Amino acid sequence: MKPTGNVLDAYDHCEKITRSRAKNFSYGIRLLPDPKRRVLSTVYAFARRVDDIGDGDLPRDEKLAGLARARADIRAVSRDSPDPVLVALADAQERLPIPMAAFDELIDGCEADVRGVEYRTIGELVHYCRCVGGSVGRLSLGVFGAPPDVADMASASREADALGVALQLTNILRDVLEDRHDGRVYLPTEDLARFGVQLRLTDGGMLADAAPAYAALVRYEADRAERWYAAGMRLLPRLDRRSRACCASMSGIYHRLLRRIAADPAITMRSRLSLPAWEKAAVAARSLAGMAP
Repeated sequence: MKPTGNVLDAYDHCEKITRSRAKNFSYGIRLLPDPKRRVLSTVYAFARRVDDIGDGDLPRDEKLAGLARARADIRAVSRDSPDPVLVALADAQERLPIPMAAFDELIDGCEADVRGVEYRTIGELVHYCRCVGGSVGRLSLGVFGAPPDVADMASASREADALGVALQLTNILRDVLEDRHDGRVYLPTEDLARFGVQLRLTDGGMLADAAPAYAALVRYEADRAERWYAAGMRLLPRLDRRSRACCASMSGIYHRLLRRIAADPAITMRSRLSLPAWEKAAVAARSLAGMAP
């Protein structure tokens, strides 16, 4: 049954948020058929809201209170809500097997950001990545659909989680400088010590570490991310054509970004790397055509 009335308006609201805010994901989301596109846009809209609370300018305690409200909201989604995102989520969870509990994990990760948690080991960092990236992978899988066989579904969920971890590790490597300006360090402290990197800032706001040491660290972490991509990409054959194209587009854009970073780590010492719009569109087109991203 097609959504009607205020539910359609709520979905339209979520799609507008996605078009304006999802700089990379929007290229993949637009490849989905209308019903799935609406729902994935709704998932993105709520995830964006959570991220905005964590990344905003409010004092720490107000951010934590905002995240607590978001956690309460996800348990009270309703078509009668005055909040269009919650209206759309109420409809979406009835239409598709969306693992709503994954939003809790996303909020857990954002709370860690607000509290300024640092990560000593790669295991601790991967747990964080599973919260903020793997959760989105599993939520997306609920929209894409997966094999009905329980064993296959369990494997698909692990692969979606792995792809989310890969994308989050890519984000971390892309945003080292920006995060450092915000007082955040995500790379494991034991890895920083291993390569002799401190992530100190110069008076001009650039990273002050020796370029060879920093490059060795980044390539070491990029190799780890590549292994997560390899595990996560096994999800693609399990999906229908349009869902596969969406997933391949989103992951392909980030994978290209990772390879650019690994090829020239020094770029991230002075700026935030991004792909041009034409290249993102080309990845999306290739994904829809069934070609490797």
